[in-house]
Amino acid sequence: MFASMRHYNYRLWFAGALVANVGTWMQRIAQDWLVLTELSDDSGLAVGIVTGLQFAPSVLLSPYAGLLADRIDRRKLLMATQGILGLLAVALGALVLFGHAELWHVYVLATLLGVASAFDAPARQTFVSELVPASGLANAVALNSASFNAARLIGPGAAGLLIALVGPGWVFIINAVSFAATIFVMAIMRTAELHVSPRIARAKGQLRAGMAYVRHRSDIVMIMIVVFVVGGLGLNFQLTSAVMARIEFGKDASEYGILGSILAIGSLAGALLAARRKQPRVRSVIAAAALFGVFSGLMSLAPTYELFALACIPVGFFSITMLTTANAAIQIGTDPAIRGRVMSLYVVVLFAGNPIGSPFVGWVAEAWGPRWSIGIGAIASVLVAAAAALWAHRNWQIEVSYRLRRRPHLILTNAEERAARERARVEVASQQATDGGQAA
Repeated sequence: MFASMRHYNYRLWFAGALVANVGTWMQRIAQDWLVLTELSDDSGLAVGIVTGLQFAPSVLLSPYAGLLADRIDRRKLLMATQGILGLLAVALGALVLFGHAELWHVYVLATLLGVASAFDAPARQTFVSELVPASGLANAVALNSASFNAARLIGPGAAGLLIALVGPGWVFIINAVSFAATIFVMAIMRTAELHVSPRIARAKGQLRAGMAYVRHRSDIVMIMIVVFVVGGLGLNFQLTSAVMARIEFGKDASEYGILGSILAIGSLAGALLAARRKQPRVRSVIAAAALFGVFSGLMSLAPTYELFALACIPVGFFSITMLTTANAAIQIGTDPAIRGRVMSLYVVVLFAGNPIGSPFVGWVAEAWGPRWSIGIGAIASVLVAAAAALWAHRNWQIEVSYRLRRRPHLILTNAEERAARERARVEVASQQATDGGQAA
């Protein structure tokens, strides 16, 4: 489960990312609570717009950011983007602390944050492949997710308490300081031990080459479609938890923050389980999306705050299982020379649903009630998983078998896997026949 920790550079990265992720989760909670309670009249739509503005630049800029990540030193690029993100957090914190913050300020800073994040995300996703050997990439990706969700255990709850004690302004300042941790650990890495991917020279048509590569990979396309729908309509926890805590259950900032930490319990468990999985598969992405939809539906029906909080655990588990498996499956199955561009397209798809989905979910919360803001994502997740499973069954010749006395009980195989298994069986039989003849 923790195999990547054997590598010095990865240990540094994990520690720095954990600190920075705690700060990021604190800022997310504080920003949404600031908009919801101080800068608007409990407007779910306003929170949805802020969330959408943070992700909109990724839709436009990530393809170029991915190309940049394939061309230049990713470590230096990340140090630059982390510094910019820290400065933006300082700006928002100063506006709040000096009493000058207005809703349009948050909109502008959220957009600038999205621009910086657009260049940060592809480099961050692919830099992991330079910290460990290729055989350990799936484990490293999963542990990255575990770091993100371990921070989620701490960040939201800490943010809720700090908002109640000193207000959201200081939360933004703390987040700004946390980015220094990532910059510091990257500065002291052993560059000679990095598994640097080959850099590509500037040439025409490189963006089109990345798109063409993805277009001819039906497995990657399917993963992206599932992630797009679930991400846009289902993964709006900041918004849906805020309106449920504030409007449906009448809770305050600290109890809203606790929901994020409880959600992280399931997310962390999902990430650690993924770290044990050597071969991430498309079928796991589809199954996790379907189960995420089922438990999200149950969460939307929870009659009390306590039951709602309890339902957050399986929702967090299956959401992170889907995302971690999708990330690892695409990275492992992609040529290293084009990995930055492919992962940038994945980031586009992951974030593209948010500029549309978040305001829409916020409008649903206002028009139909907070419960429907979760229910709409639950229904969409189940439907897209069902459609993906049906398409895979028809086009990939998927067969399902069940065996009672052995694990795993339920087995899904495609035509290529069955052919490989048959070749292995023939080779074993041939070797046994050869050994028997020699013995005779």
